[in-house]
Amino acid sequence: MSEHELQVQEKKEVQHSGETTKPEKYFVPAVDIYETEEEVTVVAEMPGVTSDGVEVSLEDDVLTIEGSRKPEEMEGKRVLLQEYESGNYLRRFTVAETIDQDKIKASMADGLLTVVLPKAAPAKPRKIEVQMG
Repeated sequence: MSEHELQVQEKKEVQHSGETTKPEKYFVPAVDIYETEEEVTVVAEMPGVTSDGVEVSLEDDVLTIEGSRKPEEMEGKRVLLQEYESGNYLRRFTVAETIDQDKIKASMADGLLTVVLPKAAPAKPRKIEVQMG
């Protein structure tokens, strides 16, 4: 991958293509993507999301990362300043054919979701036996 293929994004709200029946906000989580010869690693920042509130799925070569954060209870509290908006996180990536989709792993710790996408081993040259008859 070249550095020009990926661009840094500012925190923004997900723009839905149609109308939604849920009044919830969805934000695009900030991500870092690293590559080695063996794997591609995606680290997504989802503050306040626990491992119970995150879902990673793969369908039709599209990796979907979703996270939900429950709003903090404000009972008996008077808000003086509130800059952090609660909501859900959603981000999708197209997975290259070089990724071994059966070996994808994900873990969540301290508000960071780490998804490891191992690369498929390249096909090794081999001699194919020709059957008689």
